[in-house]
Amino acid sequence: MTAITDHPINNRWPAEDPSVIQLYAFPTPNGVKASIALEELGLPYEAHRVTLSDADVKSAEFLSLNPNNKIPAIIDPDGPGGAPIELWESGAILIYLAEKTGKLIGKTEADKYQVIKWVMFQMGGIGPMFGQLGFFAKFAGADIEDPRPKQRYVDEAKRLLAVLEKELDGKDWIVGDYSIADIAIGPWLTALDFYGTKDVVGWNDLTNVPAYLDRFLARPAVQKGRVTPPREG
Repeated sequence: MTAITDHPINNRWPAEDPSVIQLYAFPTPNGVKASIALEELGLPYEAHRVTLSDADVKSAEFLSLNPNNKIPAIIDPDGPGGAPIELWESGAILIYLAEKTGKLIGKTEADKYQVIKWVMFQMGGIGPMFGQLGFFAKFAGADIEDPRPKQRYVDEAKRLLAVLEKELDGKDWIVGDYSIADIAIGPWLTALDFYGTKDVVGWNDLTNVPAYLDRFLARPAVQKGRVTPPREG
């Protein structure tokens, strides 16, 4: 990979300090995973606001970093072996940052895989299912008269929340100690409020999950990461 200053993305989102991690994101549930992790880990970084508009995520500059045209993405000039590395997919970014620092990924090798398991639970379950629920509850899918598509995702969201409710019984965090698994899951729980779906998924019938979300949102690094980069440029 070329140096950050020579990278095509630098033509649109120039790095002020090419020696630090460059974050390209927007404050969505997926986008803030990266910024929260960077804040929690104390890694120096620059945040570049990449909106969800085609003008940004489908621009030649952004596609030069992420051909899948989704935020977040990062460039770390000090990657494995001291060589720069480009990464996209929020779960991959979380695992990379945790392993880079040796933090938020458990104390043992066995712990690490428990953490990664729950990161994958969010990536394969909570994120896609909650996102589809939002589509049918708040966005274009809300105009569909057939109730079955929305109900499918209501039911799946309820099931996933029940898994979390049971797992969190007697625990502050999903794998014991606070970890990237919590950074993956927490932002997507806030999405239910944004989508206006708390009532239909039975949020008020839960005990452990709401308390868990309150703990997550009280963390200073979470509060800063959720607004980095800012929604408005």
